[in-house]
Amino acid sequence: MLQLKHTVSFFAIFGVGLFSCKDKEPPRKPEPEKIIYKIDTSNAQPQTEATRAPIINISDTIAPREIVVYVKDSAKTSERIGIKLEHIFRKTLPEFFKKNKISKTGSRIVWYKSSSAPFYFEAGFPVNKRPKSTAKNILVREIGGDSALVAHFYGPYHLTYEAYEVLREQLKNAHKKPAGSPYEKYIIPAIDSTGRARDPYKVLTDIVFPYR
Repeated sequence: MLQLKHTVSFFAIFGVGLFSCKDKEPPRKPEPEKIIYKIDTSNAQPQTEATRAPIINISDTIAPREIVVYVKDSAKTSERIGIKLEHIFRKTLPEFFKKNKISKTGSRIVWYKSSSAPFYFEAGFPVNKRPKSTAKNILVREIGGDSALVAHFYGPYHLTYEAYEVLREQLKNAHKKPAGSPYEKYIIPAIDSTGRARDPYKVLTDIVFPYR
């Protein structure tokens, strides 16, 4: 009985010490954003058999400051990404903008948060003002103001991995570090206003790599 009392007393003292030490621990710093470079690029737009190499023009610039209203989503396959993106861009966000009297001010923007299935992504539009409130899975962020390498890519979408490789190599050679996740801006979309597919070499995708 005496031995049990000593054991309990020791545990009580030791336990207090543990909690006291824990209370004195400094607050943890937030973990830096994990940079994901999209590898699987066979989604979002119809694939066309390439007859020639894509055109990739690189510019070193300052990304414009923009307010972006976007949706977080995921897909089990690369094919499903395209379907979900179309729903986000043609239904979910336009309905939200109309309800909140917001106007889009630029092209579609997509961040890919994983490079293999299941695919996590964020898709949105730059807008003229912040909404007063948001809805489920609809968020707001500000982007831009950073130095950025931008690949102006003309060609079949499934070849965009070539632009990613060029941008990564240029960052490495310049001894620059990424300042956030890269994103894609669909400046000239694959489908025109009449619903017809454009010549893939007239489709423009800007791939933006912010850096510091």
